[in-house]
Amino acid sequence: MGEENLKKRKGEDNKKEDGQSIQSHEPQAMNLQKEVGLISGICMIVGTIIGSGIFVSPKSVLANVGAVGPCLTMWAACGILATLGALCFAELGTMITKSGGEYPYLMEAFGPIPAFLFSWTSLLVTKPSSFAIICLSFAEYTLAPFYPGCDPPQVAIKCLAAAAIGKTENFKDSYKDSSVSFGSIGLAFYNGLWAYDGWNQLNYITEELKNPYRNLPLSIIIGIPLVTVCYVLINISYFTVMTSTELLQSRAVAVTFGDRVLYPASWIVPVFVAFSTIGSANGTCFTAGRLVYVAGREGHMLKLLSYISVKRLTPAPAIIFYGIVAIIYIIPGDIDTLINYCSFAIWIFYGLTVLALIVMRFTRKDLKRPVKIPTIIPVAVTLASILLILAPVISAPELAYLYCVLFIGSGLIVYVLFVYFKFNWPQKISKPITMHLQMLLEVVPAEEVTE
Repeated sequence: MGEENLKKRKGEDNKKEDGQSIQSHEPQAMNLQKEVGLISGICMIVGTIIGSGIFVSPKSVLANVGAVGPCLTMWAACGILATLGALCFAELGTMITKSGGEYPYLMEAFGPIPAFLFSWTSLLVTKPSSFAIICLSFAEYTLAPFYPGCDPPQVAIKCLAAAAIGKTENFKDSYKDSSVSFGSIGLAFYNGLWAYDGWNQLNYITEELKNPYRNLPLSIIIGIPLVTVCYVLINISYFTVMTSTELLQSRAVAVTFGDRVLYPASWIVPVFVAFSTIGSANGTCFTAGRLVYVAGREGHMLKLLSYISVKRLTPAPAIIFYGIVAIIYIIPGDIDTLINYCSFAIWIFYGLTVLALIVMRFTRKDLKRPVKIPTIIPVAVTLASILLILAPVISAPELAYLYCVLFIGSGLIVYVLFVYFKFNWPQKISKPITMHLQMLLEVVPAEEVTE
């Protein structure tokens, strides 16, 4: 097969004219295709957010604040913060219409080093660990019905990786015995915001959005408030059938809820949880693969990772790489630990990205801004990010947070060697490997996009 056959493939555009089908044989460019519309965008946001978080985080949020009232308040506050953050990303996404989420925004505002550190941390820590958490949650809830009254074996978990009855007793004195402190609020926010994680997913596939200037902000405005309402109502449903103590002692909150409300049809709950988590995992894999693709295209990762499939026009090598790293995290993974340290790293870059929006208000006044939010919103989100980063470190300092910072900093060594000084592996080794992988995966470099 010649190179021209790899670089181009014939596309078919079926049109109806006088009752006959006419086929157009114009060549189709080898690029990611704009096929995500408004409905698809809303489904992407809602489907990616509502994954494992709402079934995993309620226990941790309640454990950190100690009472029903602060717990429900925390869920609503997390939804508001996620919405404000997403509005900042809506402006960034319509101002810089490139895929890759935070990566192109950090590149534009601060240069290649912060952008590289983001891709370094995301590709090797936050994204694969996030994927691992979702898959572990899927495994736990799928196995829970088969092990009533006890925890499923860890080996099995690794391998498998609303109704309310109207009771109000559990809501009386809902703020009594609360244990709210600076550090506990931060950890509660970590777990609550983990359930909302995914609010920025459309920014990872901006190049595949139809009419991004309209569909990106609309998807955010519709999708995230919808999720917030669902989450608050789901937590209210939990507390109508369980006391705080019962919820904290539950091995799988949604399964306990199902046993109380839907018995003998309670098996429906873990089935739907499994569907929810596997759907969220699919959306997460879809968007995170685009970050790997963009980093490879910019020369910050292996060039092969920026190649796209000849048949499906998707970044197949990037998705495969992301999946392999995520599997590594599943092996030793503990859900609560992964959430805390993953959230710590994530909010460092969320805060830096929103700060980039503020900086570009002064340094890049020439950029077109189809969506422009009040300056108070990015300022508030930046301050909230700083508080979220500092709260657990100050109140309950652990070496793991230091290790996280050191890992992010170690990316500077990789950047200097492989990006700045352009150290390459010997061509005799790298060239044949790249060539054989290219043929095996049937992938080619993407074509340059001309505006």
